[in-house]
Amino acid sequence: MTDVSSYVPSPSPRWVENFAKFGLTAKGIVYCLVGAIAFMAAFELGGQSTQSAGRSNIFKTIQDMPAGNILLGLVAAGLICYTLWRFIQAVKDTEGKGSNAKGTAMRLRYMFSGIIYGSLAFLAVRMVLGNSSGSGSDSRQTLTAKLLEQPFGQWLVGIVATGTVIAGLYQIYYGYSEKYQKEVQGSGLKHDVEHRMIRAGKLGYIARGIVWIVIGYLFLQAALKSSAKEAGGSTEAFQFLENTSYGSFILGAVALGLICYGIFMFMRAKYQPIHSR
Repeated sequence: MTDVSSYVPSPSPRWVENFAKFGLTAKGIVYCLVGAIAFMAAFELGGQSTQSAGRSNIFKTIQDMPAGNILLGLVAAGLICYTLWRFIQAVKDTEGKGSNAKGTAMRLRYMFSGIIYGSLAFLAVRMVLGNSSGSGSDSRQTLTAKLLEQPFGQWLVGIVATGTVIAGLYQIYYGYSEKYQKEVQGSGLKHDVEHRMIRAGKLGYIARGIVWIVIGYLFLQAALKSSAKEAGGSTEAFQFLENTSYGSFILGAVALGLICYGIFMFMRAKYQPIHSR
């Protein structure tokens, strides 16, 4: 006789669920602050500049707040939790993506996300311990310089650029198609509340995709010109957007989208079902 219970997903261990929710909350805080400072920089409010709005540079803003080191420590802990949860998703296939080409690609995406946020967590921890100034641009330029020194170095940087642009385009597609809504659907929310959550997620993913595409373009320029100084992260992407025609409005719109993305992370932390296997 078949055991029906074997088809029923078992609840996640409490520690996995706590890691995921704490991590999503920390990620939401980072994106809300990045978006808020980028918006202020776009319209020259409060003396803010795009230099302060990068994801890594935002840690300095947190550190300058009252009890800033404690707050930054909490954000660092949250990002560590997010990193571990992403690795659990990738290794244990908790989302049931499988081992075919599409499933493997998705699990590699979880792993890559874990590496990215793990590096941010490491930077935040170093800042709490007083061992770093918080600048992330130099690290990308250093990486680009090392790649350019290798055989076919320009091609290697070009591959990084292409991968980043493709990831950005996927973010826009993921947002526009509303495929992400499965992360919060079925939470028992009222229809209008769920609709606002989905709208916030759409704007957030599209804005995030735009930033990634610009970062990819900067890497492409570094490859074409064989110059590591052309590469950059979100700070340089914001500067690029600000320097375009109607740049303040474009950067302001992207910044509001990033705030929406941060809000959506809070919503995911509260309502997304967390799986452990």
